[in-house]
Amino acid sequence: MTSGFRHLRLALSLGLGALCLLSLSVGAYEVPAAGLLSDPMGLLVLSVSRLPRTLAAVLSGAALAVAGVVMQQIARNRFVEPSTTGTPESAALGLLAVTLLAPGAPVWVKMAVAAVSALLGTALFVALIRRLPPREVFLVPLAGLILSGVIGAVVTWIAWEADLMQLVGTWLMSGEFSGVIAGRYELLWIAAAAAALAWVAADRFAILGLGPEAATGLGLNPDAVMRLGLVVVSVVTAMVVVSVGMIPFVGLVVPNIVARLMGDNLRRTLAPTALGGGALVLGSDLVGRLVVYPFEIPAGTILGVTGAAIFLWLLWSKPRHVA
Repeated sequence: MTSGFRHLRLALSLGLGALCLLSLSVGAYEVPAAGLLSDPMGLLVLSVSRLPRTLAAVLSGAALAVAGVVMQQIARNRFVEPSTTGTPESAALGLLAVTLLAPGAPVWVKMAVAAVSALLGTALFVALIRRLPPREVFLVPLAGLILSGVIGAVVTWIAWEADLMQLVGTWLMSGEFSGVIAGRYELLWIAAAAAALAWVAADRFAILGLGPEAATGLGLNPDAVMRLGLVVVSVVTAMVVVSVGMIPFVGLVVPNIVARLMGDNLRRTLAPTALGGGALVLGSDLVGRLVVYPFEIPAGTILGVTGAAIFLWLLWSKPRHVA
């Protein structure tokens, strides 16, 4: 079985590497594979546009996939992810407040407000699901969708009154990488750092997924671990929303597929989950760039269709048992 895990990680790594090379070569300007150093325009396009875009897609996908795993451990439910718990809508509400009250605020202030707002929204979701019957599995994502709708409606109403609907569409409904250039994606490295923190605390999150009573019995402080998880989820979501807009289904389908193939050893599956998330988002971005070339379809739109189809397949298919 260990050999199978290695083969899966190798396949994901090679697949992601191939997608990265393809992403660097796709675009209206043809960057020469040979003699690049003698083509100043090709170097400029590669360094300012295509490389940042590729990195943004990989970082967004990897961080969102890991955040989905953490959210599922916190909620003890495999059918939740940040985009179905009100987290991006909460981040957008914070961004909207900063835009209205302090439009000249620096980027780090907007980032901090978005992260805190996302943290509060996610904490509200966790408080709500604690009141639900533990055996009603599908009530948890349903509660998250309702909370997302309520917060999203508040955001939409405020944005409509303030004539800021275009901004809200960018934050919540795009998943768009066409505007990513050098200097406009670096916040996603913070999301990657938060995902790396989740890997460091993977064993704690795995124990938390057993339930607060079991975690306490094993000598763990479940409230402290839950707070750490909420910070990871909120920071990742806020950085993605600020940088490229929310991308749906990544944190839902990738962790479930990896768990079916590799089991529930969280420390062992987090790296393949991150690789799979990066590959899924980058692949969706490539499809969006090629299907109506030279025009583009946002990666979030592609994932909205393919992610829903994958999720339905996960619901209907029987899980594979891993020893």
